Amino acid sequence: MSKITPTLWFDKAAEEASAFYVTLLPDSRIESINRSPADPPSGPAGSVLTVIFRLAGQRFCALNGGPRFPQTEAVSFMIETDDQAETDRLWDAVTGDGGQAGPCGWAKDRWGVSWQITPKRLLALFSDPDPARARAAMGAMMSMGKIDIAGIEEAARKAVAA
Repeated sequence: MSKITPTLWFDKAAEEASAFYVTLLPDSRIESINRSPADPPSGPAGSVLTVIFRLAGQRFCALNGGPRFPQTEAVSFMIETDDQAETDRLWDAVTGDGGQAGPCGWAKDRWGVSWQITPKRLLALFSDPDPARARAAMGAMMSMGKIDIAGIEEAARKAVAA
């Protein structure tokens, strides 16, 4: 068990966000919901203070800390996907219901947490021994929101044929 538990700061949505996150990936679950024994800045005694949850086996804490520190892109979750179906499912889940699509596989959920929905195939093409293929895959990715695996593969294939 890791001694380090990353903590996500929320205004009042720690429980709602955690419940959503654990639906995204296997080996995910809420471990505990902890209520404040006193009046914290974020709400009255008895309100949800923290939610401890696992996302793909990694332990996290969601803290209802109040509005002082909103989410930024400075921290994001990268999910490496196996295929287009998984990429599409996760992209749609994160951007749906108030989320925002961003460039190059980046998206924000409705609480402002940033995600990188990254196909493993994209990472493999970035490491292609042929620099032209790697550049072509990167160029294709730069023009995309959600990553289209067939599109990056086509760009890399054309770079070899050129």
